[in-house]
Amino acid sequence: MASIKQRPLGRSGLHVSALGLGCMGMSDMYGDSDRHESIATVHAALDAGITLLDTGDFYGMGHNEMLLGEALVGRPRDSYQLSVKFGAQRGPDGAWLGYDARPAALKSALAYSLKRLRTDYVDVYRPARLDPAVPIEDTVGAIAELVQAGYVRQLGLSEVGAATIRRAHTVLPVADLQIEYSLISRGIEDAILPTCRELGVGVTAYGVLARGLISGHWSRDRQSAPRDFRLHSPRFQGDNLEHNLQLVETLRALAQARGASVAQLAIAWALARGEDIVPLVGARRRERLTEALGALEIVLDERDLAAIEHAVPRGAAAGERYNAQQMALLDSER
Repeated sequence: MASIKQRPLGRSGLHVSALGLGCMGMSDMYGDSDRHESIATVHAALDAGITLLDTGDFYGMGHNEMLLGEALVGRPRDSYQLSVKFGAQRGPDGAWLGYDARPAALKSALAYSLKRLRTDYVDVYRPARLDPAVPIEDTVGAIAELVQAGYVRQLGLSEVGAATIRRAHTVLPVADLQIEYSLISRGIEDAILPTCRELGVGVTAYGVLARGLISGHWSRDRQSAPRDFRLHSPRFQGDNLEHNLQLVETLRALAQARGASVAQLAIAWALARGEDIVPLVGARRRERLTEALGALEIVLDERDLAAIEHAVPRGAAAGERYNAQQMALLDSER
């Protein structure tokens, strides 16, 4: 197996690869995927030295966990880390039904996740969103019991605000916060990231390419699959898309000057934000994984970062990252 520099996941004592693989798109949200290619991509990631694999029990209603369980057969359990989200409720038609982070519910959810993943424990277990009906202390207390029993190694959180992080941290130290963070989604820099750094909480950053928008591969005439949620994402619509693709072209000029792709420059920017940040790349195919891995070879100095900041200043993107209904559910946006 190749070697990728490791980064600490906060002060948890857990060290993971500097890039993680987000596996959601292999089962859900972006339309159909190729099972053979997905498994080959997981294998390629592990062979390249990526150790952190991120999934959720609601990605394809269990499909993603079963896919990973199959892909990991024969791999030593201590050679990778599994980060698992729970709590999002879905109907038979895939509809979103809300969140359930009650202690009994999350323990049951973990039991099913362990079976699908073919493992005895997960390295990081986290509620996908804050359940407004359940105090975070109750949710975290139940996860603490799972840690004590050996089924979970570390507590993670996802898309919660600074106050919730503090409350959770008093019950059980939080290893990391999973949250969207990219050149065009920088809201965490106000209060959430400083709080994480104060408490020693790491950040696993998803959406570093804004779901493909700033990858350099998106075009205004691209045809999306019927089940691709980007069809309804504000940043991918109409004038917003036109504006955001202009930002990408500005980035492209900077990337070309470095002999890099737009995606590599955007990932390198996220890597440069601090050793406590681990970007998750959502590659579904080996070619995209190879491109993402190239970002690890790019070292950005202060001049590079200033040029990127000038090209895409904070707040430059048009449109919110989710629609209004979903934004209202985000504790991190309050």
